[in-house]
Amino acid sequence: MLVNLVKLARPAQWLKNLFVLAPLIFAGEANDLVAIWRALIATGIFCLLSSAVYAFNDLVDRESDRQHPLKKSRPLASGAVSAGSAVAMIAALAIIGLVSAWLLGRPFFIAALLFMGLNLLYSLALKNLVILDAMGVALSFVLRGYAGAIAINVPVSQWLLINTLLLALFMAFGKRRHELTMLHTGATAHRKILSRYSPYLLDQLIAVTTPSVVVMYMLYTMSSEVSSKLHTNNLYLTIPFVVYGIFRYLYLIHKEDKGGSPTEVLLEDRPLAITVLLWALSAIVILYLFRN
Repeated sequence: MLVNLVKLARPAQWLKNLFVLAPLIFAGEANDLVAIWRALIATGIFCLLSSAVYAFNDLVDRESDRQHPLKKSRPLASGAVSAGSAVAMIAALAIIGLVSAWLLGRPFFIAALLFMGLNLLYSLALKNLVILDAMGVALSFVLRGYAGAIAINVPVSQWLLINTLLLALFMAFGKRRHELTMLHTGATAHRKILSRYSPYLLDQLIAVTTPSVVVMYMLYTMSSEVSSKLHTNNLYLTIPFVVYGIFRYLYLIHKEDKGGSPTEVLLEDRPLAITVLLWALSAIVILYLFRN
């Protein structure tokens, strides 16, 4: 039972909460021990809250997940975990997470509460509304970044929020395309909203978000405001990693039929994982070792 409860919490998905750490790095605060400690606590809190959200979503979707070739093996869909056990776990994770968020400060608690509220709204309604389903997913990533900035008491960067929103939209549309093409005629039995999409529409949406992500990141790295704030003009050197990473992800979606879970793609595809790691390392080196 314990093993299945851990699976229900989806610890592999905690990688998404690294977005909470983004403000720490890109605000130039990663050399402050207090800021590091608060950022790590904030990330841990979001791991608890996101696990509660994933378990709640699986609880709501357990019947439709049984129609999915991969998701049918999830603890609730397979019957390995009962609905009652899932509810108890969800309540425990949510309570511990929100109480911890309150202890970190009222503004952070509000951000955590908004994150929970948005994801509950997504599970109950937004996931059935075309376009808004993807935007709901994207906004949950934006709230992670927003909460990360609040946790360490730095101004919330509009650049960070916009880049996060566009990148998350790109991945969300890629995920929808993967589900639609993999499940074919059984797609709507698994997720009703897929009947409102088509591969062509999703390709158009991906075609819009792809250049948006790349161009917005380029503008961010070359912004005089950002250069002045971060004391470096060299952040543009990280652009090749972002461009390759986006193109590699597109390749995996269209040629390898992957993209159903961005986290799994990152963990399983070595070129993409290496690219993300090199991007992070190069950004840290530029921001902290080669400042003006």
